Amino acid sequence: MPSDDYLSRLGGIAAILGVIVLVAATMFHPMNAHPSDAEAAFAEYALDRYWVATHLGQLVGAVLIAIGFVSLSWELRAGRAGVWGLIAGVMTVAGISLAATLQAVDGVALKFMVDRWSSAPPETRAAAFEAAFGVRQIEIGLASLMETFFGLTVILYGVAILISSIAPRWLGIFAVLGGAAMLISSVVQAHSGFTDIAMATTMPSTLLVLLWCICVGIFLLRSATSVDQAP
Repeated sequence: MPSDDYLSRLGGIAAILGVIVLVAATMFHPMNAHPSDAEAAFAEYALDRYWVATHLGQLVGAVLIAIGFVSLSWELRAGRAGVWGLIAGVMTVAGISLAATLQAVDGVALKFMVDRWSSAPPETRAAAFEAAFGVRQIEIGLASLMETFFGLTVILYGVAILISSIAPRWLGIFAVLGGAAMLISSVVQAHSGFTDIAMATTMPSTLLVLLWCICVGIFLLRSATSVDQAP
């Protein structure tokens, strides 16, 4: 059997650190050009020497948050809540797999394509742009599906927390609301791409979920402390 206090402490630290790493890496992402303006965005991406490192940093942050989610599943393992926590844990694995695939496309493949377009001679520049634009559409699809999975995951954790008696009820309500907001933003993004309306829904929903992740981290750390102090 895993050590409850050690797993809770590890998960709590991972969840909070994951948010910090994800936000810090995202701050290095070029954001001057609007993502819906593909030509301007591609030109900005081609000039960024830290593109791959930035996206790998985002992936590391997501993996750390996923570790926190797995720890939360273990914390909620008893009774009916454990069923929902287990399903949420499986969804976490699927979501982090999509996150890794997204970063392979956005963080690696797209960078190669925009660099190729940027350095292409005039006679092949249009074709290189269309190829890069095709990779961009794959990125949009993966981004929307990743948000769908993470939104559903957070909602499932919310249900588990509301059923459980070991976590505060507000944490479950927060999860359901944040997950629902992310789920809605994923649908908007799937239909419209990286448009203004998609960005207007994605940013607030992502912020809500990240704040919830910090709350989960604090809850797990407190749970570890409670186990340590138990007679």
